[in-house]
Amino acid sequence: MKIGTNANRLRVASLLLPGLLIFGAFTVYPILKLLVMSFFEWDFGSMFNQTFIGLANYQEVIQDEYFQIAFQNTIIYTLVTVPGQMVIGLLVAALINSIKRFRVGFRVIYYLPVITSWVIASLIFRYVFNTEGLLNYLLNNILSLTSSNVRWLDSRWGGMIVAMVLGIWKGIGWNMVVFLAALQSVPNELYESAEIDGANVLQRFFRITLPSIRGTILFALVMLTIGGFNVFTSIKMITGGAPAHQTETLLTWMYYKAFSTGKFGYSAALSFIMALTLGLLAVLQFRLMQSDKAGDAL
Repeated sequence: MKIGTNANRLRVASLLLPGLLIFGAFTVYPILKLLVMSFFEWDFGSMFNQTFIGLANYQEVIQDEYFQIAFQNTIIYTLVTVPGQMVIGLLVAALINSIKRFRVGFRVIYYLPVITSWVIASLIFRYVFNTEGLLNYLLNNILSLTSSNVRWLDSRWGGMIVAMVLGIWKGIGWNMVVFLAALQSVPNELYESAEIDGANVLQRFFRITLPSIRGTILFALVMLTIGGFNVFTSIKMITGGAPAHQTETLLTWMYYKAFSTGKFGYSAALSFIMALTLGLLAVLQFRLMQSDKAGDAL
């Protein structure tokens, strides 16, 4: 019996070992290496002679004016795009769930932006909102609503608004699919009973639908928050951080500091500050949802 148990353990270990080795080599080790780099003035030209500077990189990040701008832009991007995607995605899911014909067609139409490449979508938006782009051509030359071309991407908030519109447009389809699956799991008997009791559409939505999909809402909220903090491609392709680094986000600024200035220790410290912020936000979101659930139970 003992031999059989040992053989089973050996068999399980042999199955787990390749996966654990890959996970350790490509996930755990890079994270630990990045943590070590954040305490050094890291120079890739000399791999074995690095200067230990303690928390100086973290201090430099916190005091950096452009990091503060990037952090603000990331927060604002997340605060705008996350509710925008969730609200519109939920409304679209509710509408699709209420119809009986053409469901598949509408789902495909709304999901197409999700499978569109971020690079391609960003280049299209850049072309549309460029000073000499399609939108200015329509407003100025076709409709004659403006006397000159509007510089949509030449200001901080103009560039950020364009990126946020793209972020919302790209995310509606994903939220639609997630919420549609949740809505289809809500028992119809609840709606029928509420309708018999005289509840209108809004009352059924807020008293039955939303409480029933609370877990899905939390899942989408956490995932979209992480996605909002990871915004990179759209900013890089549409504005490139211009003008004067005013539209940088955390990832674009981290990329710039690492590969344009060679400050890898700075970028490593920034990445851990970002990870800590995301962790705190995730914990806060879970606790808020749990407190609301406890309040409803009472």
